[in-house]
Amino acid sequence: MEKKIVIGNWKMKLTVEESVKQAKQLKKLVTGKLAKSVDIGIAPDFLSLPLVSQILKNTGVKLGAQDAWSEDFGSFTSQISPVNLKYFSCHYLILAHSERRQFAHEDYVEVNKKIITALKNDLTPVLCVGETFDERKEGRKDLVIMQQVQTALKGVDIKPEQNLIIAYEPVWAIGSGQATQPEEARHTALIIKQSLIDVLEGADLPLVKILYGGSVTPENIESFVKTKEIDGALVGGASLEAGTFIELIKKSVL
Repeated sequence: MEKKIVIGNWKMKLTVEESVKQAKQLKKLVTGKLAKSVDIGIAPDFLSLPLVSQILKNTGVKLGAQDAWSEDFGSFTSQISPVNLKYFSCHYLILAHSERRQFAHEDYVEVNKKIITALKNDLTPVLCVGETFDERKEGRKDLVIMQQVQTALKGVDIKPEQNLIIAYEPVWAIGSGQATQPEEARHTALIIKQSLIDVLEGADLPLVKILYGGSVTPENIESFVKTKEIDGALVGGASLEAGTFIELIKKSVL
């Protein structure tokens, strides 16, 4: 069985000092055996990223970033270059998180450009998809997710040495304490796989992993990762305290 993937997204929840403290705790708690059993990632805010990178070096914990621009360099004030993220040993790149879509009004056409640039720079995109409560209530969830996947991955070519991750995060579940049911997450993973077949024509399908995100906790992680369709989790609140995050990671090892 392939290793599960568990990525913590710290969002803008911690100060630099708190991020450093949690990174040091992770360094103490992540054993070599655990790092070999699970692909572990952590995505701090941009100002904390250089310091966290130094602390977690050679620990087996892979660094992630919460966004990046769709060009390597240029006149793009306030944006983050993927080249500079690689300088700090970033591995994962979270894209199209629902909070980016909500607050920055980012659409999947722009995300498509970011994915192409990320792959060019050997970053592993973590593409977030998911329906709002209204879309769900109207019965459009599956169609919405198919459209998100197909727009984001149009024209994307994943090379054999690369990977891409899709995180299903129902918008209504994020930060609510109310996760979707594991069977529905499994069903959505199958919808995503069908969308991948359509947009990637099947050729790159094995190179794409699917995670669940949205109020993931140590108490419910096993119910999501025990199905072969879900390869791990994108974790928010439960990743902010190192001990809780490690407990969650341990429970993802089946």
